[in-house]
Amino acid sequence: MTATETLIRELADRSELTDLVSRHSLWVDEHLYDESDRLFTEDVEVTSRRGTARGLEALVALVRKGHDDFDRTVHNKSNLVIEIDGDTATVRAHDLAVYAIDDKQEAIAAAVHHYRARRTAEGWRFDRLEVDPVALTAALDRAL
Repeated sequence: MTATETLIRELADRSELTDLVSRHSLWVDEHLYDESDRLFTEDVEVTSRRGTARGLEALVALVRKGHDDFDRTVHNKSNLVIEIDGDTATVRAHDLAVYAIDDKQEAIAAAVHHYRARRTAEGWRFDRLEVDPVALTAALDRAL
């Protein structure tokens, strides 16, 4: 591969991984669970404050347990740091989320998401996610 082809491949990979992170937020906020295989591998492992999930079904159950009781959520990812090593990658992202508890109260959560991804025949997919909580407002802490 030429230097130009290598650069184009890396830029395309970075773009796809960035899009995957954005789609993860939409997947949670819009309950797009039927699109799980567009984001995650079958053997995905996720660890968060709510517990650990292995596999797509367990992941969806874990996310639903933590989000279905809210009227609405809005997640925003930023400060992505992407490291690509061949067909694997890591992505570190800050996550700020607003949880509408009801029509009169909201809560805020902040976390650092540590993704691991691998290139598949269908494109990049996350095979691991560790959610490192940073801050929760008191209302959210009570709601969890």
